[in-house]
Amino acid sequence: MKIELGEKNLKKLMFYLCVDLEPAQDFMAANIRKAAAEKGLDIKITARGESEIENYIDDIDALMVGPHLAYILDEVEEFVGDAPVKVILMKPEYYATLNGKQALDHLLEEVQ
Repeated sequence: MKIELGEKNLKKLMFYLCVDLEPAQDFMAANIRKAAAEKGLDIKITARGESEIENYIDDIDALMVGPHLAYILDEVEEFVGDAPVKVILMKPEYYATLNGKQALDHLLEEVQ
């Protein structure tokens, strides 16, 4: 999937944010939405816990996992199976500060 920054007709990117820590997941999702809006990107974010991942696999392009949940990556890969979903482990540097711009940049780097 290629996302051309600055283009008006961007492919809609849908991703799932799994951090399992409210309100952190809500703040991070809001900060990523804000950063995406500033870049003119149409990104839908679903922020939920790990127990709901398999309910969203067919509807997303990428799944970002909080760094404190690195231990579930093997399980997440099993849920994803052959689905065309990019699994991304969030970096502690931006996760700790809920930096939506850095999280979005990381996401875009990974899906391009």
